Amino acid sequence: MKPLQNPSDNKKLLEREVVAFLNSAKGGDIYIGVEDDGTVVGVENPDKLQLAIIDRIKNNILPTMLGFFDVVTEEIDGKPVIKVIVTRGLEKPYYLKKYGMSPVGAYIRVGTGTQQLTPEMIDRLYSTRARDSLRNISSPRKNLSFHQLKIYYDEKGFTVNDSFLENLDLYTPNGELNYVAYLLADENAASIKVAKFAGTDKVDLIENEEYGYCSLIKATERVLDKLEIENRTFAKVTGAPRRFEKKMIDKSALREAFINAIVHNDYTREMTPVVEIYVDRLSIVSYGGLVQGLSQEDFFGGRSMIRNRELMRVYRDLDLVEQLGSGMAKILRAYSKDVFRFSENFMEICFTFESGYLPIVQDASKVVGEISDLPTKREKSSEKSSEKSSEKSSEKSSEKSSEKIISLLRKNGHLTISELAIEMEISTRAIERHLKNLQANGFLRRVGGRKEGHWEVTE
Repeated sequence: MKPLQNPSDNKKLLEREVVAFLNSAKGGDIYIGVEDDGTVVGVENPDKLQLAIIDRIKNNILPTMLGFFDVVTEEIDGKPVIKVIVTRGLEKPYYLKKYGMSPVGAYIRVGTGTQQLTPEMIDRLYSTRARDSLRNISSPRKNLSFHQLKIYYDEKGFTVNDSFLENLDLYTPNGELNYVAYLLADENAASIKVAKFAGTDKVDLIENEEYGYCSLIKATERVLDKLEIENRTFAKVTGAPRRFEKKMIDKSALREAFINAIVHNDYTREMTPVVEIYVDRLSIVSYGGLVQGLSQEDFFGGRSMIRNRELMRVYRDLDLVEQLGSGMAKILRAYSKDVFRFSENFMEICFTFESGYLPIVQDASKVVGEISDLPTKREKSSEKSSEKSSEKSSEKSSEKSSEKIISLLRKNGHLTISELAIEMEISTRAIERHLKNLQANGFLRRVGGRKEGHWEVTE
């Protein structure tokens, strides 16, 4: 941690400290409004100061470090302070734009102090700069379109103009669209698999869905919708007047774990994260293991080292990711470190379903088994078999329709029943039935009146 008072007191001091943390092994935090002895003095106009700091960091440091830092406002001893979170950079050496890649412009943290890099240190860091980052890898496809990505940015109020792709670093140094652009394009070969099994192993596969071949943002949203539907609520009778209800998996932890797998996956291996759902647990596997130089202790401490800077920047722009390191805190607030499993090439997070859910599933299976063993006439058995097959098909179709409705309303809660019917290519009566069921199960809520109101996805 590096305390600073007012960064405007020294026009180079803030950027110098940020550069030093970028060039260090682990990154670090800078507090503005805290004196060197730890005395909290606070800052005036924290919102205005926060924007000014972001602007200075973006414009005065090279190479571009978007996605490697975050600026937030915190309260300490009742006073507002600014916290600048800096992760270790991947394209070292970083330097002050004004002075170039020279000792007077490049710094590094040594212990609790900051010192200039020597010419030899600059050369050594430059020689080890990450050449295989997604930004430097050309897209395997040349004719890419970005209608989906532009819609997401437009909905968030960003200006989408001719320099949109360049501003997102979607070009290689040679001017070709890069692999990040490929992943975010309207069409690609990347697909996220969600597999569902009947038991506790992979013997009986009952569902194998793929979400992808489109912008990675759209695929992420679709998988999040799927996980919300799979993450059912179970109830316990506690003896109290009302039931105790809980999700199979903590909602925030599940969301953060999946998005973390997406933004930190090693796409240079041309592999995407996989979700596996068993009768007793849900597993999310990403490829690449921990980023080189990041220990498990740092990982669990929320100290982020970003593998895919450009992807992280996009996910933060679209509010899919909050401040650096916050996702880990949400997961560890609900679960122990034991849910994580590490290897050289993989990282897995495995959520065991909450106690109370599994017994309900087992009891339901037992009842179904007892019913199927009852003696019946051949005609009745055939009729029931046909009915069950029809019911299963209908239920699966209904579940997919519900998933799509949730996805549509998540993007635009003001859609009318008629507009939903057009999008879904089903009748308005069927839409009304789906909406009623989703409301009854707690997935949707109507806010406001019939004419002026809107839909809100609640689960």
